[in-house]
Amino acid sequence: MGTNLDPASIEAYIRERVDAVLDEKLEAKLADIKAKRTPSMTIIATKGTLDWAYPPFILASTAAALGWNVSIFFTFYGLQLLRKDLGHLKVSPLGNPGMPMKMPFGPDWFKAINWNIPNIVQAAVPGYEALATALMKQTISNNGVAEIGELRALSLEAGVNMIGCQMTVDLFGFTHDDFIPEVKEYCGAATFLPMAQEADVSLYM
Repeated sequence: MGTNLDPASIEAYIRERVDAVLDEKLEAKLADIKAKRTPSMTIIATKGTLDWAYPPFILASTAAALGWNVSIFFTFYGLQLLRKDLGHLKVSPLGNPGMPMKMPFGPDWFKAINWNIPNIVQAAVPGYEALATALMKQTISNNGVAEIGELRALSLEAGVNMIGCQMTVDLFGFTHDDFIPEVKEYCGAATFLPMAQEADVSLYM
């Protein structure tokens, strides 16, 4: 830059350089803030069956183990996953075409068979849901998959925040004593939605 420029040109040059430096500093600062920010995830759990209990707890415990801030909002039938005793959880293949029925026992050729049992048979046979639940539990055990109670305990240990839907509690006639004491918060959708809005990842199950 020459020294014979008029004051207006000098001022414009200085402003240009200052703006360039500020842009660089701001970009670096924002990148630093982003790198240091803890990711967050919210999950809305609406299902209360044995098979649907796994996705929220698996994802929540994994994210928490990675250092994320995780909250699960249990609403409607999802409240069943907060009960003190989880022995009531069942699985029903009725009307679920995505659920293969394979036997967890016997020789390999027998275990490989995919039993496509018609819905009318499933609905008519007494105790079919109990049988399906027992077979699912045996399959889980055979493959070394943790039980729901273990996954829930791991999630809590990792710092997952479990929130009960107060409206559902009232609707179904529950009391807070029906649920595990680790549930520290009961709220409604109006309280939870801003949390979900701010989260990096928000899932519905």
